[in-house]
Amino acid sequence: MTAVSKLLLAFVFTAFASRLLAPVFYDVRDYGAKGDGVAKDTAAVQKAIDAAAQAGGVVLVPAGRYLCGTIHLKSRITLYLAPGATILASPDNNDFDPYEKLDYPSHADEETTYFHRALLAGENIQEVAVHGEGVIDGNRKKRGGPKPIALKNVQHISIRGITVRDSPNYAISFLGCDYVNVDGVTILNSYADGIDPDSSRYVRIANSFIDSYDDGICPKASLALGKPRSTEHLTVTNCNIASSSNNIKLGTESSGDFKDIAISNCTIFRRSQNASRDLSGLAIESVDGSHIDGIVVSNLNMQGIYNPIFIRLGNRGRGLTQPRPGSLENVSITNVIATGSVMTSSITGLPGFPVRHVSLDNVRLTMKGGEEKVKDLDVPEVPEKYPESGMFGTLPAYGLYCRHVEGLTIRNVQTRWQQQDVRPALIFDDVKNLDLDAFKTDTVAGAEPLVWLNRVADAFIHGAHVPVPGNRLLRLTQTSEREVKTAANATR
Repeated sequence: MTAVSKLLLAFVFTAFASRLLAPVFYDVRDYGAKGDGVAKDTAAVQKAIDAAAQAGGVVLVPAGRYLCGTIHLKSRITLYLAPGATILASPDNNDFDPYEKLDYPSHADEETTYFHRALLAGENIQEVAVHGEGVIDGNRKKRGGPKPIALKNVQHISIRGITVRDSPNYAISFLGCDYVNVDGVTILNSYADGIDPDSSRYVRIANSFIDSYDDGICPKASLALGKPRSTEHLTVTNCNIASSSNNIKLGTESSGDFKDIAISNCTIFRRSQNASRDLSGLAIESVDGSHIDGIVVSNLNMQGIYNPIFIRLGNRGRGLTQPRPGSLENVSITNVIATGSVMTSSITGLPGFPVRHVSLDNVRLTMKGGEEKVKDLDVPEVPEKYPESGMFGTLPAYGLYCRHVEGLTIRNVQTRWQQQDVRPALIFDDVKNLDLDAFKTDTVAGAEPLVWLNRVADAFIHGAHVPVPGNRLLRLTQTSEREVKTAANATR
C-alpha cells in the first residue's frame, strides 16, 4: 500500500470514527414542537426525549418558547437548551402530573415530599443532563406550583449553564440522588428554595447564582424516601447567593445524617432590604435526630445578613416515636466577614447533649448593635421549637453566644458594633474546653466586661487585644478561677 493510500485510508477511518462518536441530536421541532409560546409542546418534546432514550443522545431545544406540562426525563439523554430557548411551564395546573401516592408518611411538607408534579421530572433513571444557555421558566407569580426540575432516585446528573426563573417551588430539587454536578446555573426570583439536595450523595454545586425568597442552597435529610438516608460528600463553591431566608442551610429536615460537607468561596447577601423573613447566612441544624459530622466552611463574605452564623442541636423529633437529640460535631468555619448584621451568631446544644468540637477562625462580625440594656442569661432552651436564628429572642451578647458546647476554639475573631451596644461581645454558658485566642474589638460601651463566662470549665483565654482595663475583659459566674487560664492579653 502506497503512502498516499495509507493517508487516504486513515482520513476515511478518522471521519467514520468521528461520526460514530459524535452525539446524535433530536431536534424537538422535528417531532412537532412549535416553540411559539402558545401551542402546547409537551407531547412533541416528550417524543424527542423518548426517541433519544432508545440509544442515548442529545435532545435539542432551539430558540423559541415551548409551552409545556410535565416532561419525563429518561436515562442517557442530554436536554440541551440553545441560546434563546425557553421551556415555559403551562399556566394550567392540569398539564402536570399529580402528586405521587406514597405508602408511608413523609413527615414533611408537600414541597419536600413530592416530585412527580414538576416541569422536568425524572425518577429511577441514570446518566441524565440538562445543559445549555436557555431558560426553564416556572411561569408563576407566587409560591405554590410545580417544581421546574425534580429528580428522585437518579444517579449521574449534570445540570449546567441554564437559567431557572420564577419558580413556585424548589427550583432544582434532588431526592435520593447520587453523583450530581450543578455548575454555572442561574436561579432568578425563586419563590421557594433555590437548590435542595435531599438525602443525596456526591453532590457538587459550583459557580452558580441563586436568588430566592426562601433558602438559597438547602441540603436536607428528610424522610421523603420513607426512611432516613444521609446527605454526604457534598461541596458548594464559588456561588453568589441572595436570599430572604437562609442563604445556606443544612436542615431543617434532619432525620438522616449530614457528613463530609465542604462550603467555600461564596458571597452571601440579602435578597431585598425590605425582606420580612431574613434569617441566617449560614445555618447548620440537627433537630430530628440527625448526626452531623465533618462540616468545613471557608471564605464567606456576608453583607447585610440578619444573622451570620447559626448552629443548633435541638429536639423537634419529627418522625421519631421517642424524640431524642442527635449529635453535631466537628465543624470548622474559617475566613468569614459579615457586615451590617442584626441578630447575634450562636452555637447552641441542649443540656446533656452538647455541640462538640467546633472552631471559628478569622471571623469578623460587624453588628448593627443598638441595645441599651444589659440582659441576663435566662435564655429559653425551647428544644422542640422550629430552629431559626431569632428563636431565642434578643440574646445577651451582641457578637457570639455559645451554650452547651464542648471543645470550642475561637481564634482571631473580631467583633464590633455600628450603634452603641452595652451587651458583652461574647458569652459562653455551660462550655467545656474553651480556647479563646486573639479576640479583638474596638467598640466598647457600658460597664459590662467584654467576655462573660458562666459555668465554664477548662478555658484558656489568651492573646486578646481590647481597649478596656484588664478587669473588664472577663466576667466569671458559676465558674472557678482555677478553670480559667489567661495569658498575654493586651488590655488598656
